Amino acid sequence: MADVARLAGVAISTVSRALANPGRVNEKTRAKIDAAAKQLGYTPNAMARGLRVGKSNTIMIILPGSLYYGVSQVIPQVLQSINKALLQNGYNLMIANLGRDVESERHILDLAFGGTIRGAIILSSKLPEVDGRSLANAGLPIVSMLLDMSDAGVPSVVTNDREAVRDATADLIQLGHRRFLYLAGPENNYHDLERFSGVVEALQEAGLPESAVVRSGGKLDYQHGFDIGVHAASDFAALADKPTAAIATSDDMAISFMSRVQRMGLSIPGGLSIVSFDGSPVCAFCSPPLSTIEQPMEEMGQMAVAILMVAIDRPEQMPEMRNVIRSRLIQRESVAAPVRVVSPPSSGNHEGSTI
Repeated sequence: MADVARLAGVAISTVSRALANPGRVNEKTRAKIDAAAKQLGYTPNAMARGLRVGKSNTIMIILPGSLYYGVSQVIPQVLQSINKALLQNGYNLMIANLGRDVESERHILDLAFGGTIRGAIILSSKLPEVDGRSLANAGLPIVSMLLDMSDAGVPSVVTNDREAVRDATADLIQLGHRRFLYLAGPENNYHDLERFSGVVEALQEAGLPESAVVRSGGKLDYQHGFDIGVHAASDFAALADKPTAAIATSDDMAISFMSRVQRMGLSIPGGLSIVSFDGSPVCAFCSPPLSTIEQPMEEMGQMAVAILMVAIDRPEQMPEMRNVIRSRLIQRESVAAPVRVVSPPSSGNHEGSTI
């Protein structure tokens, strides 16, 4: 604060007032103080100011975006499991980054660098970075959940996306399906890469070409899963050679897709089988009930907190970088053998296609 006062040419008490009660300082002086604080990278230390004894007992979870898109129960399940584990360890949970805009991320960094939080769990997203500051440099323990950031040195708790989708696709092939529609998340997204790779691996193991699967989507974020499903239904209707099975990378996609194709007069699973990913409770109440790969949210949340607690209490102990908890396929009435088994397409006469 003294450095800010010297650079701005004002008294330390003026800096204190400007930061604590901006309305008590005239606009010109406040602008000089703000510019000096930004130049020096100064952030008011909430722990020093408000918690003069002990240390912060707040853990921040950084979400990938707003909770108001879709009906997926994944985020609430994550929050519940992490909050329960934190309370058992004497910590409180702070939820951050519902907008994923610059101001939200700057606020997160202010809290991290200012001592308000003791550690962070980042959920399926990148580390906040604004104005040359990154959460990675805040000197805080960080754990990534759902997104594998182990290559960047961040301990990660993930599920076996690729293997789970490969096994689900193999089950569909075993039932006789030979032509597939894949409802994709955004291109180059970690989850989409892993899950689509699982589909391709299952096809290869069965001696089927990659052209046996047609992709729909690839541009919208997972938060727009309903829209992806609606667009996929239109893509499906436009195909001359209709797939007999659809694999969606989120429950939201599958739910809206299934609703739209049923409106077209297609029966599920008689005309088309559908499998999705996430394991949202709402899948059990779809019509027909939707087969889905359930992510082990409670176990993953508990493990993420356990890793964070070790990092806080025993920082000298090196954590396991990549921690995998297996998902499980919940088989329901949205999957059946195709009414007409489609012959495998010739690998020499087809190329992979994207809608």
